[in-house]
Amino acid sequence: MEASELIEIIARDEDSKHQFKGNITNETVAAQEMIAFSNTLGGQLIIGAENDGTISGLTRKDMGRLNKLISNAASQQVRPLINPITENIALDGGLVIVVTVPKGISKPYMDKNGVIWVKSGADKRKATSREEIQRMYQDANLIHGDEIPVESMPITEIDEALFTEFYTKQYGESLEKQELGLKQLLENLNLSKSNVLNIAAALLFVKNPHYKLPAFIVKCVAYPGNDIDVDAYNDSQDINGCLRIVFDETLSFIIRNLKRIQAGNDINSLGSLEIPKIVLEELLSNALIHRDYFVSAAIRIFIFNDRVEIISPGHLPNNLTIENIKNGNSNIRNPILASFATRILPYRGLGSGIRRALKEYPNIQFEDDQEANFFKVIIARTGGGCPIPFEAKHM
Repeated sequence: MEASELIEIIARDEDSKHQFKGNITNETVAAQEMIAFSNTLGGQLIIGAENDGTISGLTRKDMGRLNKLISNAASQQVRPLINPITENIALDGGLVIVVTVPKGISKPYMDKNGVIWVKSGADKRKATSREEIQRMYQDANLIHGDEIPVESMPITEIDEALFTEFYTKQYGESLEKQELGLKQLLENLNLSKSNVLNIAAALLFVKNPHYKLPAFIVKCVAYPGNDIDVDAYNDSQDINGCLRIVFDETLSFIIRNLKRIQAGNDINSLGSLEIPKIVLEELLSNALIHRDYFVSAAIRIFIFNDRVEIISPGHLPNNLTIENIKNGNSNIRNPILASFATRILPYRGLGSGIRRALKEYPNIQFEDDQEANFFKVIIARTGGGCPIPFEAKHM
């Protein structure tokens, strides 16, 4: 890092990725700061700069002591271990050490007492909520949202007609001819444990899972203009039921609120849907299968005059980026749902959906909001008065 760059960072004050300390004499303090960065987005601990932006003026002797302190803290006070990078930089007011901590790939990181620290704005705090800690285990692929048991949902709530239909299609034999009982079958298929269904089973094979999982529904609203209107809407629907029903009814809601375009067809023809149906199928399937089921929130569908928005709880997992997913990269956030989806939904496999949608209809934008913890797909409507300017408007 150049001295001029460091001066600019200090002048901008602290934020979620930059923490200032005049000096540090305690390994525990250093460990807590590094843990918070590792569990969040990564960042830089700047030692030798005060909160008001003044330079403390560390000495050469301080630099040797601090480098050793940082090394000891990272190896002895943090679990699992982290590997920070230190830089000694000379400014007019004295020496400053910059400790760069990468975003962790083995979350959650904790101190020697088992406390998990995360960033909260420019400060740090203890992670205490179950959902927040579960998401960290999810980022490390140690646990998946769809395998969480629904304690209030025993296997007797399985709709046997739904499950039998699936089983017959998948395995080519009736459920009655299967020697194993329903309990053993569900466990073998990773749908239950100890007579309790998990989230995947509830969503796939229970008729009304929203009674026990009220957050996992789809909320749809069609607005008369290009913005959310709290006083007026053209159409709205809360959609619940098993996954296939939710998919079908959500797709129907979107289609009935889109226009059809003649595009050279005979005047008596039905016309072509302004957004190809296959695009809606791919993006909706992805939203239902790959959303974060640790987040107790609904998928939201907003239809405006110029666009359709599909907003899924949870940002992109691990190190995935928007460019990654455009190129077909994927991460299995919900492996049980993904394994069943190809047999229940028009879902064609990991990594192919986004690419296929973009090939059919390029005017799609994506927004990955890490802070607000959602992923948004924005699809331009060719029949909504928003052709070329869409991309610039919504970037």
